[in-house]
Amino acid sequence: MNQNPIAMVDLRGGYLAQQPDIDGAIKRVMESGWYILGQECAAFERDFAAWCGVSHAVGVGNGTDAIVIALRALGVGAGDAVFTVSHTAVATVAAVELAGATPVLVDIDPASFTLDPQKLEDAIRAFAASGAAGRPRAVIAVHLYGHPCDLRAIGDICRRHGVFLIEDCAQAHGAAIGGTRVGAFGDIASFSFYPTKNLGAFGDGGAVVTNDRMLAERAAALRQYGWKERYLSDLKGMNTRLDEIQAAMLGVRLARLDTESKTRREIADRYDAGLLAALTTPKVRAGTRHAYHLYVVRHARRDGLAAALKTAGIGSGVHYPVPIHLQNAYAGRIAMAASGLQETERAAAEVLSLPMHPFLSDGDVARVIAEVLAWTRV
Repeated sequence: MNQNPIAMVDLRGGYLAQQPDIDGAIKRVMESGWYILGQECAAFERDFAAWCGVSHAVGVGNGTDAIVIALRALGVGAGDAVFTVSHTAVATVAAVELAGATPVLVDIDPASFTLDPQKLEDAIRAFAASGAAGRPRAVIAVHLYGHPCDLRAIGDICRRHGVFLIEDCAQAHGAAIGGTRVGAFGDIASFSFYPTKNLGAFGDGGAVVTNDRMLAERAAALRQYGWKERYLSDLKGMNTRLDEIQAAMLGVRLARLDTESKTRREIADRYDAGLLAALTTPKVRAGTRHAYHLYVVRHARRDGLAAALKTAGIGSGVHYPVPIHLQNAYAGRIAMAASGLQETERAAAEVLSLPMHPFLSDGDVARVIAEVLAWTRV
C-alpha cells in the first residue's frame, strides 16, 4: 500500500497552525490603509530585536539585501575584501559583490560545515602578504544549517586584524552560544525570512540587527534611498523595505518560534539516535544550540540514498551541490589560504538534507529512519 509522501518542508503547516491569528493580522493591515513602513513593521522590528537580544532591528525586503545593507552600513564596498565561505547559499557571496566588495572564500570545518577559524586566520594573512588589490575589511560568518560558527575564535581573529564581523543568520533563528542567541555577537547581523526559514514569511523578507544605534540608523536610511528625511537622500541608498503584511504575519509567527524550535531539536535527537550507526549525523559544538533549519547527514553514496528516499516518497535535498567557487558566475573566487577548499568540495559531494520541520509526526520520523537504515544495509 502506498504511503503518504513526506516533504522536506511543510509551508502550509506553518499557516494552518496559526490561521486565525495570521488571517486577523492580514485583515488588520488591509483595513489600516498603510502598507509600507508603518506600525506593523515598527512593532515587529522591536519584538524581533528583543527576541534576538539586541537593541535594534531594521526590516528589509529579503535576506540578500540584509547582507548588502549590513556591508554598506559598515562602509564596506569597492576596494574592500570580505572573507566568507564557499559552502553557503549563493546569496552570501552575491551580496558581497552587490555591495561592490571582493569576496575571498575560505574553507569550512568539516564537523560543523561552518567557517574554519584557523583557515580564516591563514587566509587573512595570505591575502595581506599576496599584494592583492584591496584591504581586508570584513568577515561574514555563516551559521549554516542552523549551527553557530565558532564566534569566539572568529571574533578574536577579527579584532586582531581590525576587520568587521558580520553574522549571516539566515538559517539560524534561535541558534545560540551559551545563553546568547546568534545575531548578538558581531558588529551587525543579517536574517532572512524566506518562507522555508525557521521564521518564514509568506513571501520575501529580511532584517538587519545590531547593538550599535548609529549602524541601525544608517541601515534604516540605506533601505529607503538613503532618506533620513523624506525625499532628501543623505546617502546613496536602495529600495528594500519589509512590507506591512509580511511584518504583521512575522509578528504572529514569532510568538510560536521557540515552541517550533524545541520541536526541531526533538526531531533531531530522534534522527541522531536512529541514524548515528548508519551514516554521519550532525555534530553540535559543545556550548552551542543548533537551530536545525536543516538536518544534514553525510554519506559517500549520497545520490543513491537520495534516489532511494525519493522512491519511498520521502523528500530530501542537497545544500549545496556545487560550491560557489565552482559555479560559472563566480569562477576565480578562490581561497587565499594554502589549504584551499578541499573540505568544501568534499562536503558538496556528500551532504544530504533529510525532512526537517516542526510538523513532522512521530510516524514520519520513524519512517525516514527506517528507510535510511534499509538502504544502508543493501
